[in-house]
Amino acid sequence: MTRATSLGATRGRLTARDLHAPFRGVRTRVASQESSHLAGLDDLDVTTPQRLDDAARRALLSRIEAHALVLPTGGFYIGDAALALLGLPFVDPVRAAEHDLEMGVFTPQRASRRTGVDCVQIREGLAHTTQRGGFPVATPASVWALLGRRMEVRDLVRIGDAIVRVPRDERGRRRPEHQLATPAQLTAAIEAGRRLGAARLRAALPLVRTGSMSVLETDWRLGLVGSGLPEPLLDVEVRDARGRLLGISDGAFPEFRVAVEIEGDHHRTTRRQWTRDLDKYAAYAAIGWDVVRIASSHIRPARGADVQLVRNALVRRGWVQ
Repeated sequence: MTRATSLGATRGRLTARDLHAPFRGVRTRVASQESSHLAGLDDLDVTTPQRLDDAARRALLSRIEAHALVLPTGGFYIGDAALALLGLPFVDPVRAAEHDLEMGVFTPQRASRRTGVDCVQIREGLAHTTQRGGFPVATPASVWALLGRRMEVRDLVRIGDAIVRVPRDERGRRRPEHQLATPAQLTAAIEAGRRLGAARLRAALPLVRTGSMSVLETDWRLGLVGSGLPEPLLDVEVRDARGRLLGISDGAFPEFRVAVEIEGDHHRTTRRQWTRDLDKYAAYAAIGWDVVRIASSHIRPARGADVQLVRNALVRRGWVQ
């Protein structure tokens, strides 16, 4: 507000109906706030998790941009706000978009109080910070460790998988330099000192894997836990006898020549992807591999259909429990 008046804005202008006050001391145009919450949620295709996730991310980034104008010195974003800045998935996109922004400050700085903001005082050493998009944010490993205070084990595994996965470029090459954090860094974050949720973090860490490329893939893998099936390899390169790359599969049981494809919505809505999938499956069949295709409806809600499909394929290939 002080900055606005110094630039010539009058009190009447600052209380005009075309302005919105997302936080005390901040004014934005009403039109710019359309993405600050999940307005029109009923109009969204909520059966497409990616669309809902994208809408929540836009909402959060809009609110962060506004809040950054009054961010206290030394403050940094944590929780869902940090997930938005780091490009990580949300466990609950609606909560992420509608809940107070989460931020942290290091002791001895006192946690500030501001409507719409949940500020947490954090002991030195229990978090580290970086910059994303010009905004201060906890590092990925720190974000994960701080989520232990409110997330259950399964959700911590989901976020952990997204943090430690090794991305691939458009040509399918692994790019470890773009990995947000390593499992060792997650371990170090847990062991940095006493923190809320440490038991849940320690339970989640052994379940985190570097090859899961989406939350849906993580949910599928976790669904196999306790089923008696062997654990699949993840993000597997399938090659022919000459070493030629035929495709990269979400999961595989190479001993039994069984590949698993977790097919999100883009597999059926993108013609190019659809054609590539057909070519890949034909190439797999030519070298004697069996492909199990699993849709989100097989995994969510958990009905066990995905587990049975994998079990059937493994049994056909000679697996004995």
